[in-house]
Amino acid sequence: MNAADKREQAKQEVERARLMSDVRGFLAVLRRTPAELLPFDWVKYLSPEGEHQLGVQPIEVDRIIGSVDRYREFDRHYLPREKHLDERWIGVRSAQLQGKELPPIQVYEVGGRYFVKDGNHRVSVARRQGQKYIDASVIRLQVPVPLSGDEDLRDIIIKGEYARFLRVTRLGELVPGHRPICFTTPGRYDKLLDHIRTRQYYLDRKPGREGLPPVTWEEAVESWYRRLYLRIIHKIEDHDVMLRFPGRTEADLYLWIMDHRYFLTEQAGHDVGSEQATVDFSERHAPPLYRRVGQRVRLLLGGKVHPTV
Repeated sequence: MNAADKREQAKQEVERARLMSDVRGFLAVLRRTPAELLPFDWVKYLSPEGEHQLGVQPIEVDRIIGSVDRYREFDRHYLPREKHLDERWIGVRSAQLQGKELPPIQVYEVGGRYFVKDGNHRVSVARRQGQKYIDASVIRLQVPVPLSGDEDLRDIIIKGEYARFLRVTRLGELVPGHRPICFTTPGRYDKLLDHIRTRQYYLDRKPGREGLPPVTWEEAVESWYRRLYLRIIHKIEDHDVMLRFPGRTEADLYLWIMDHRYFLTEQAGHDVGSEQATVDFSERHAPPLYRRVGQRVRLLLGGKVHPTV
């Protein structure tokens, strides 16, 4: 096959790639799932703390989820979306067909995923050909939470709040291997910090602590996690509460159950305990069966649906 034939093959391939992009875009609208690459600008919500040059190394193509400045020109599968991209795409694919060595792309690594700084068309061609790895010059931005590649802006904001929570509490150091604490709504981690401060206040005033040093923040964090958070989570598991709240997380339910526990305690005049609060909350506030079924169907179809209680 001569150079002209290879160019013609590349031209046909990019046309098929754009058609596939249109099909995937249509399906994404029906499923209410994100179809675009993630903009690198969203990374600021994760508050990265450090930047490290890792040099050139092979990276997994499927772990590339975003772009610095070309995120509107390719879809989430790195298929080209605009006709004006064809010439550059054809040039890269033709060079590949001719056996020419392509230079490494440049990427930022964030939470185990990659954002392309330079080489978007090379990534698109590689992805279309089913290539598993591609050489890249990697700059790592240090963040304490992983990315999955399925996030939208709200998810990134929530993960940024989680990153700040982990830094403030140092939970990863104090309780290595702790369960992930994930919410479906922004603004919830500040409530957890309030719980920890309250825990610190009451621990300091427990009988028998007279004359002892004040309870440290670190002691309060560990006590809150092991004695409050995990206790509620275990009750949620014991009573299969998660099955009654599709699309929600353990952390979502923890906050709701703690609020409900306070409500029941005020009514009863004494602390009702974590088990009674969990069971009563589930019985009173779980969505009706028909609504749960609908929520599960939407989740199975790939939609990011976060139903309210």
